[in-house]
Amino acid sequence: MSIEKYIDLCGGNENITRVLVPGDQLIFAVKNSQLIATSESIDTVQDVLGETQVVFTRPESVTNDMLLCVGKRIASQQLQQIESFSDPVECEYRPQWHISPPQGLLNDPNGFVFHDGQYHMFYQWYPYACVHKDKHWAHLTSKDLINWEWQPIPLTPSDWFDSHGVFSGHALSMGEELMLFYTGNTRIGPERDRHTTQCLATSKDGINFEKHGPVVGELPPGTTEHVRDPKILRHNDKWLMLLGAQTTELKGRFVVYTSDDLKSWEFDSLYGDELGDFGYMWECPDMFELNGQMFSVLGPQGIESFSQHNTIPHHNGIAKSQWTEGFGFSVSEFEHLDYGFDFYAPQTMLTPDGRRVMCGWMGLPDEIDQPSTDNGWVHQLTTMREMRFENGKLIQWPIAEHDSLVSETQQIMLTQDAFDAQGKSFDLELELEWGQTLNLFESSEHKVTLKADYETKRLILDRSQTLNRAQDTVREVILDSDKVSLRILADTSSIEVFINGGEAVMTGRVFTAVDASGISVDTGSVKATVKRLKASEAPFMQV
Repeated sequence: MSIEKYIDLCGGNENITRVLVPGDQLIFAVKNSQLIATSESIDTVQDVLGETQVVFTRPESVTNDMLLCVGKRIASQQLQQIESFSDPVECEYRPQWHISPPQGLLNDPNGFVFHDGQYHMFYQWYPYACVHKDKHWAHLTSKDLINWEWQPIPLTPSDWFDSHGVFSGHALSMGEELMLFYTGNTRIGPERDRHTTQCLATSKDGINFEKHGPVVGELPPGTTEHVRDPKILRHNDKWLMLLGAQTTELKGRFVVYTSDDLKSWEFDSLYGDELGDFGYMWECPDMFELNGQMFSVLGPQGIESFSQHNTIPHHNGIAKSQWTEGFGFSVSEFEHLDYGFDFYAPQTMLTPDGRRVMCGWMGLPDEIDQPSTDNGWVHQLTTMREMRFENGKLIQWPIAEHDSLVSETQQIMLTQDAFDAQGKSFDLELELEWGQTLNLFESSEHKVTLKADYETKRLILDRSQTLNRAQDTVREVILDSDKVSLRILADTSSIEVFINGGEAVMTGRVFTAVDASGISVDTGSVKATVKRLKASEAPFMQV
């Protein structure tokens, strides 16, 4: 029986919403169960968490190429459905120049790359609600890393290998071809058994993408189904696929595959044993060189927190890496990339002029209830940060292009009387004495504070007096300096605090009333430079 016959038994193409092929089964999810035909070819019709699924035994005649054709039909329906969700909803918390979703939930940045004369940024997107469900990839392009243009949706969860989510991955520019490597996620049965594969999609024009299916279809030895987020690297005349993973002993590790042609991949090894019992899962890996030092980025889940105030299991950081011929690589000296509330799943890319630029997700996996959710969207991406390694220290700093947003510069003296910033989008530079507290987004009801605590030599970020709904309200970082130099990028409902020239960063979503635009210090006075920032063309800025 041809695949078209199976589709007819399920009520036709327009009734098919999902296709799955676990083991020797062929499963179609349908919209309307009344359209299912009566046939001996149907093994069973089952309800899986409210979704009607028609189960057949898959014959050898139903090939993967046939299934890709079915996926294209499902994708066409999904793209029609998604059109109305690409229109941005209005919201008083919408950022002026950070990337945010038009509607729904944004999470990991993906495929951050320079290709064919422009920058490409993809991100995880669930359009229909502020929840983590079947992820799509959204797509933006830019000439300057500041102003971004919305592009057609490149990938939807339409195929047998990614029907429960086109998960995170990497982009590779290969001449005229743009290649996307990502994790395909499917969930089988009422127990939602997870199946993951590493998949490939390609584009000739950088806009329209064709899926090719899994290039790594089996789990690496010694891991659970939690293997994801491919990063493609070039090392010693070989392509490497770096993955985050969980071992069968429930420990986080890196997985490496190798390839000569980017299509056929061989398992190399698990890496990271030298960090010991360091979390139950590692996500979103990256690897690059800064000033002669190799670094690995990882997102360890379940490690001991850097602060008693941090109750969140999801962390993100960077470690020094060392390659040894014949033995792969080792990692050591882990440190956090951001000490604030909201930073996860970063991606980096190399600009044409040789800078390593990083962008992260300003959010966390379990925190979806924030004031913007009431307006139908949640989360955003961080400022683009240039990364450097100088005098043995990792430095993060806003990219130089950010200065193009400055509309006015003013030298001010901060005191206990609040200075009205006349808005909540600004670039503020100042230096605190130990013992002073800076108040931002201040009104009679709200403020967020940065306290340079003299006794503990900690900079303490406190958002307890805001509209924040997340469980944690305090973050802190230990500093070894005579004073506390700050550069603060504020954008309507977020702040990113660059400390002592970028030696540490604290990022947080901060929701306050529209009129909460005051800035003050609790004692003494502080000279400051405030630069008001205009809106960029970053989808979707607040109009």
